[in-house]
Amino acid sequence: MGFPAWLAWQHFFNIFLMVLIIRSGWQVRTQRRPPATWTARWGANPKKISINLWLHQSLDILWMVNGALFVVLLISTGQWMRVVPTSWEVFPNALSAILQYASLDWPTENGWVNYNSLQVIAYFVAIFVAAPLAAFTGFRMSGAWPSKAQVLSKIYPVEVARAIHLPVMFYFLGFIVVHVALVLSTGALRNLNHMYGGQDAVNWYGFWIFFVSLLIIVGGWFAARPLFLAPIASLFGKVGR
Repeated sequence: MGFPAWLAWQHFFNIFLMVLIIRSGWQVRTQRRPPATWTARWGANPKKISINLWLHQSLDILWMVNGALFVVLLISTGQWMRVVPTSWEVFPNALSAILQYASLDWPTENGWVNYNSLQVIAYFVAIFVAAPLAAFTGFRMSGAWPSKAQVLSKIYPVEVARAIHLPVMFYFLGFIVVHVALVLSTGALRNLNHMYGGQDAVNWYGFWIFFVSLLIIVGGWFAARPLFLAPIASLFGKVGR
């Protein structure tokens, strides 16, 4: 089946946004005093929020747009067959794959053609379960939630959203760590070519694209601070102390 170019770009945008979302989300959760604040220019009584929360929510919007486009392309190009279980046999096969990974006897499926059952389940959960949970709980916790929707707020309390949102973040963090570890330990050059180079070959092409993408992610990590965020945030609202 192979990997089309759009999938490689989507993969990069997704990991870039997710790293910054996790970083900014953790800052929002742990900060005692925000380094700067942001207030929208619209609305009758706009709420002042920390600039880290503004960044987090802005990145969330971009991530959801990217995710929606990803799902549309996934379905329209037939790539969904890679990540959606189509048989109950996927579960015993996934257990077998777990035992193989645990014994360091890697499954022999060629990822260029299809994933093994454990990968299928993991990707399905990440795309169609964890991602929507992150979006829906984040929306409930954000200022975009309609404050006058009292009945809806009682049905879906913000406390429930908070109780789900953080574990979902840890799920994604664990997914990223395990995913990267397995990519690098089960044939790094071929896997990176699959993900970034669009080819089923063992050479350094995909690695160097991956390396450049890492530099961009690291650059984004260090740029996500008030000194650089304030000029951008001020385009959409008022930045203060």
